[in-house]
Amino acid sequence: MLNDLIAGAIAGKIISFPTDTVPALAVKPELAQDLFQLKQRPATKPLILMGAALADLWPYISGTAEEMQQWQNLASQYFPGALTLVLPASDAVPPGMNPTNSQTIGIRIPDHAIALSILKKTGALATTSANISGQAPFLTMGEIAQAFPQVLVYSSKDLDPQKPMGSGLPSTVIQWTGTDWQLLRQGNLKLSAINND
Repeated sequence: MLNDLIAGAIAGKIISFPTDTVPALAVKPELAQDLFQLKQRPATKPLILMGAALADLWPYISGTAEEMQQWQNLASQYFPGALTLVLPASDAVPPGMNPTNSQTIGIRIPDHAIALSILKKTGALATTSANISGQAPFLTMGEIAQAFPQVLVYSSKDLDPQKPMGSGLPSTVIQWTGTDWQLLRQGNLKLSAINND
Protein backbone atom coordinates (compact mmCIF):
# COMPACT_ATOMS: atom_id res chain seq x y z
CA MET A 1 0.00 0.00 0.00
CA LEU A 2 1.09 3.55 -0.74
CA ASN A 3 0.91 4.80 2.85
CA ASP A 4 3.05 1.92 4.12
CA LEU A 5 5.63 2.63 1.45
CA ILE A 6 5.77 6.33 2.35
CA ALA A 7 5.99 5.56 6.07
CA GLY A 8 8.77 3.07 5.38
CA ALA A 9 10.77 5.59 3.36
CA ILE A 10 10.40 8.25 6.06
CA ALA A 11 11.57 5.67 8.62
CA GLY A 12 14.71 5.07 6.57
CA LYS A 13 13.85 1.90 4.68
CA ILE A 14 14.71 1.31 1.01
CA ILE A 15 11.59 1.41 -1.16
CA SER A 16 10.86 0.71 -4.83
CA PHE A 17 8.30 2.35 -7.08
CA PRO A 18 7.58 2.75 -10.80
CA THR A 19 8.74 5.82 -12.72
CA ASP A 20 8.44 7.02 -16.31
CA THR A 21 11.80 5.40 -17.22
CA VAL A 22 12.62 2.29 -15.17
CA PRO A 23 11.44 1.37 -11.64
CA ALA A 24 13.50 3.00 -8.90
CA LEU A 25 15.11 1.91 -5.68
CA ALA A 26 14.99 4.86 -3.29
CA VAL A 27 16.06 5.85 0.21
CA LYS A 28 16.54 9.03 2.23
CA PRO A 29 19.62 10.90 0.92
CA GLU A 30 21.51 10.57 4.20
CA LEU A 31 21.19 6.76 3.91
CA ALA A 32 22.45 6.63 0.32
CA GLN A 33 25.19 4.14 1.26
CA ASP A 34 22.44 1.55 1.83
CA LEU A 35 21.66 1.62 -1.92
CA PHE A 36 25.31 1.13 -2.83
CA GLN A 37 25.48 -1.89 -0.54
CA LEU A 38 22.19 -3.38 -1.76
CA LYS A 39 23.15 -3.07 -5.43
CA GLN A 40 26.87 -3.84 -4.99
CA ARG A 41 27.29 -0.56 -6.83
CA PRO A 42 30.77 0.95 -7.36
CA ALA A 43 31.33 4.22 -5.48
CA THR A 44 32.26 5.82 -8.81
CA LYS A 45 28.62 5.64 -9.97
CA PRO A 46 26.65 8.39 -8.18
CA LEU A 47 22.98 8.24 -7.30
CA ILE A 48 20.27 10.58 -8.59
CA LEU A 49 18.27 12.83 -6.28
CA MET A 50 14.61 12.55 -7.26
CA GLY A 51 11.93 14.93 -6.09
CA ALA A 52 8.35 15.94 -6.78
CA ALA A 53 9.11 19.63 -7.33
CA LEU A 54 12.06 21.91 -8.01
CA ALA A 55 11.60 23.44 -4.56
CA ASP A 56 12.51 20.05 -3.06
CA LEU A 57 15.70 19.83 -5.13
CA TRP A 58 17.11 23.38 -5.18
CA PRO A 59 18.51 23.25 -1.60
CA TYR A 60 20.94 20.58 -2.85
CA ILE A 61 22.22 22.82 -5.69
CA SER A 62 24.81 25.60 -5.56
CA GLY A 63 25.21 28.24 -8.24
CA THR A 64 25.11 31.94 -9.04
CA ALA A 65 21.75 33.68 -9.40
CA GLU A 66 22.28 33.73 -13.15
CA GLU A 67 23.12 30.02 -13.28
CA MET A 68 20.18 29.09 -11.07
CA GLN A 69 17.86 31.00 -13.40
CA GLN A 70 19.31 29.25 -16.47
CA TRP A 71 18.98 25.83 -14.82
CA GLN A 72 15.46 26.62 -13.69
CA ASN A 73 14.46 27.63 -17.22
CA LEU A 74 15.70 24.30 -18.58
CA ALA A 75 14.16 22.31 -15.73
CA SER A 76 10.78 23.97 -16.13
CA GLN A 77 10.85 23.00 -19.82
CA TYR A 78 11.71 19.30 -19.31
CA PHE A 79 10.60 18.46 -15.75
CA PRO A 80 8.79 16.29 -14.99
CA GLY A 81 10.38 13.97 -17.52
CA ALA A 82 13.21 11.65 -18.52
CA LEU A 83 16.01 14.16 -18.00
CA THR A 84 18.61 14.24 -15.22
CA LEU A 85 20.57 17.45 -14.67
CA VAL A 86 24.01 17.11 -13.06
CA LEU A 87 24.71 20.39 -11.28
CA PRO A 88 27.13 21.76 -8.67
CA ALA A 89 26.22 20.34 -5.27
CA SER A 90 25.53 22.40 -2.16
CA ASP A 91 26.67 21.45 1.35
CA ALA A 92 23.22 19.92 1.90
CA VAL A 93 24.12 16.90 -0.26
CA PRO A 94 25.16 13.97 1.96
CA PRO A 95 28.60 12.65 0.91
CA GLY A 96 27.15 9.17 0.34
CA MET A 97 25.19 10.36 -2.70
CA ASN A 98 28.34 10.72 -4.81
CA PRO A 99 31.21 9.18 -2.83
CA THR A 100 34.00 9.96 -5.29
CA ASN A 101 32.87 13.46 -6.35
CA SER A 102 30.98 15.49 -3.77
CA GLN A 103 31.09 18.51 -6.10
CA THR A 104 28.09 17.48 -8.23
CA ILE A 105 24.60 16.04 -7.83
CA GLY A 106 22.14 14.70 -10.40
CA ILE A 107 18.51 15.80 -10.00
CA ARG A 108 15.31 14.62 -11.68
CA ILE A 109 11.53 14.90 -11.40
CA PRO A 110 9.86 11.78 -12.85
CA ASP A 111 6.79 12.08 -15.05
CA HIS A 112 4.84 9.38 -13.23
CA ALA A 113 1.81 9.84 -10.96
CA ILE A 114 2.74 7.11 -8.45
CA ALA A 115 6.34 8.30 -8.13
CA LEU A 116 5.22 11.91 -7.67
CA SER A 117 2.61 11.00 -5.06
CA ILE A 118 5.32 9.21 -3.03
CA LEU A 119 7.94 11.95 -3.44
CA LYS A 120 5.47 14.65 -2.43
CA LYS A 121 5.17 12.98 0.98
CA THR A 122 8.76 11.81 1.49
CA GLY A 123 10.66 14.77 0.09
CA ALA A 124 13.65 14.24 -2.19
CA LEU A 125 15.06 10.69 -2.21
CA ALA A 126 18.33 9.14 -3.36
CA THR A 127 17.42 6.88 -6.28
CA THR A 128 18.85 4.38 -8.73
CA SER A 129 17.53 1.70 -11.06
CA ALA A 130 16.38 -1.57 -9.46
CA ASN A 131 19.09 -4.11 -10.27
CA ILE A 132 22.41 -5.51 -9.15
CA SER A 133 25.05 -3.15 -10.49
CA GLY A 134 26.14 -4.09 -14.01
CA GLN A 135 22.99 -6.08 -14.75
CA ALA A 136 19.93 -4.95 -16.70
CA PRO A 137 17.32 -3.04 -14.67
CA PHE A 138 14.27 -4.96 -13.51
CA LEU A 139 11.17 -3.60 -15.23
CA THR A 140 8.40 -5.23 -13.17
CA MET A 141 7.57 -4.74 -9.51
CA GLY A 142 7.30 -8.53 -9.12
CA GLU A 143 10.91 -9.03 -10.25
CA ILE A 144 12.09 -6.36 -7.81
CA ALA A 145 10.19 -7.91 -4.90
CA GLN A 146 11.74 -11.30 -5.68
CA ALA A 147 15.30 -9.98 -6.15
CA PHE A 148 15.24 -7.66 -3.13
CA PRO A 149 13.01 -9.19 -0.41
CA GLN A 150 14.25 -6.61 2.12
CA VAL A 151 12.91 -3.70 0.02
CA LEU A 152 9.39 -2.26 0.40
CA VAL A 153 8.03 -2.60 -3.15
CA TYR A 154 5.04 -0.63 -4.39
CA SER A 155 1.96 -2.78 -4.97
CA SER A 156 -1.69 -2.12 -5.53
CA LYS A 157 -4.76 -4.10 -6.54
CA ASP A 158 -4.75 -2.12 -9.80
CA LEU A 159 -1.13 -2.94 -10.64
CA ASP A 160 -0.10 -6.17 -12.34
CA PRO A 161 3.23 -7.06 -10.66
CA GLN A 162 4.40 -8.74 -13.89
CA LYS A 163 3.70 -5.74 -16.13
CA PRO A 164 6.78 -3.79 -17.24
CA MET A 165 6.72 -0.25 -15.84
CA GLY A 166 7.93 2.87 -17.61
CA SER A 167 9.64 3.21 -20.97
CA GLY A 168 12.39 0.73 -20.12
CA LEU A 169 14.99 3.36 -21.11
CA PRO A 170 17.03 5.33 -18.56
CA SER A 171 16.87 9.10 -18.29
CA THR A 172 19.09 11.27 -20.44
CA VAL A 173 21.84 12.75 -18.26
CA ILE A 174 23.48 16.11 -18.98
CA GLN A 175 26.04 17.94 -16.85
CA TRP A 176 26.61 21.66 -16.48
CA THR A 177 30.26 22.40 -17.33
CA GLY A 178 30.27 26.01 -16.16
CA THR A 179 29.35 27.39 -19.58
CA ASP A 180 27.15 24.80 -21.30
CA TRP A 181 25.84 21.22 -21.15
CA GLN A 182 27.74 17.98 -21.67
CA LEU A 183 25.92 14.75 -22.51
CA LEU A 184 26.82 11.99 -20.04
CA ARG A 185 24.17 9.43 -21.03
CA GLN A 186 21.72 9.31 -23.92
CA GLY A 187 18.39 8.05 -22.67
CA ASN A 188 14.76 8.43 -23.58
CA LEU A 189 14.98 12.18 -24.22
CA LYS A 190 16.90 13.13 -27.36
CA LEU A 191 19.66 15.67 -26.78
CA SER A 192 18.85 17.56 -29.98
CA ALA A 193 15.80 18.92 -28.18
CA ILE A 194 18.04 20.37 -25.47
CA ASN A 195 20.66 21.81 -27.82
CA ASN A 196 17.98 23.98 -29.41
CA ASP A 197 17.57 26.02 -26.22
